[in-house]
Amino acid sequence: MENVPESTSPSTSGDGRDGPVDSGASASPATPLLSLRGISKNFGPVQALQDCDLDVPAGQVTALIGDNGAGKSTLVKCMSGIYAPASGQTFWNGKEVNIHTPRDASDLGIATVYQDLALCDNLDIVSNMFLGREETKYEMLSEIKMELSTKQTLKDLSVTTVKSVRQLVGSLSGGQRQAVAVARAVMRDSKLVVMDEPTAALGVTQTKLVLELIRTLASRGISVLVISHNLLDVFGVADRIAVMYLGTIVSEGPIANYDTTSAVELITTGESSRVPSRLSSSL
Repeated sequence: MENVPESTSPSTSGDGRDGPVDSGASASPATPLLSLRGISKNFGPVQALQDCDLDVPAGQVTALIGDNGAGKSTLVKCMSGIYAPASGQTFWNGKEVNIHTPRDASDLGIATVYQDLALCDNLDIVSNMFLGREETKYEMLSEIKMELSTKQTLKDLSVTTVKSVRQLVGSLSGGQRQAVAVARAVMRDSKLVVMDEPTAALGVTQTKLVLELIRTLASRGISVLVISHNLLDVFGVADRIAVMYLGTIVSEGPIANYDTTSAVELITTGESSRVPSRLSSSL
């Protein structure tokens, strides 16, 4: 019998595809797209994650916040197949799955956009979008098909600041580079896009571009998990917040339950007088 999170019900439908992971095509509206239960990870004697529980609903923006060293990046790498958790369970559309590699995560529909973006500055936008999965015909690159697909994807995401898809990525602004990295993830039919500090080191105009891009993804039914230190951005774009403190998620819920004061309290102490904390309830 298949285990599911206590707060969710199992999905009764899926695409039935064989492989190391189960993509789970659909689920009950109450079932989160991604659920983590009891995720722990240590590096030798260092306990990086301890019994982390997290729900990421479909079509919503979830902000993962916490101080430096709280474990945010480690948790994301566990759900992205970079690290293997020491213990815990991962559920996709209510079905338990095993994510051993980044390929497993990609097959499910999880795309992670890291801070370095993994773009090649010496290639144009089209080449970056299709890097490693180029379209070919008669053993030749289908340049026109790839260019049209790139233009359409950027148009669907309302990315209008790029003059030409044949621009070298190295000539783009920080916000435009973020847009290309996200568009590449969307082109691969991602259902969950994880963004690690997407507005770090960006100016006001470029930050606005990235936040609008996040809203566009959510409006298209794509879930977004944003790691950010900028509470102004978080409260401007997120539907939900999850707060990490010393390797565990101490609070999680709709954005309406929080304000900047309670968020800062949870980030710095793991507790708040304004909202419930898992840390205080466990004492």
